[in-house]
Amino acid sequence: MKNDSMEQRIVAVDTSSGTPIMPSTLIVKCTVGAEDAERCAQAFTVAATATAAGAGVSLWLTGDAAWFGLPGRAESFVLPHSAPLAQLRDAVLELGTLTVCTQCAQRRAITEEQLIPGVRIAGSATFVDEILRPDVQALVY
Repeated sequence: MKNDSMEQRIVAVDTSSGTPIMPSTLIVKCTVGAEDAERCAQAFTVAATATAAGAGVSLWLTGDAAWFGLPGRAESFVLPHSAPLAQLRDAVLELGTLTVCTQCAQRRAITEEQLIPGVRIAGSATFVDEILRPDVQALVY
């Protein structure tokens, strides 16, 4: 189930107090595409790994990374010894949020209708809202 609201999931309970332990939320901004393949892959890998660990995850695609919000683009990305980018993207989409930057989409003539189902377009106000929430860690690649 997709986690549009960035709600955190209970993954454990503190046995001494019975209090639910919530994973933190990780916001990852990927600022590069295939032109800097290692940095791009690192962003997707960290986001997918955090999702698998139970954290709330929001992956932002900016600059040339915006292309990976379109069908077929991540599928054509190849980096030796790296997990397939499409697989990492899909892991984030399954439980997290995947966002293409508004201005980046506009500069590349990318429209909401062209995006992979579940990917959204949003701007800096949404990004700032996400990163200023309590218990959030933001990483930029």
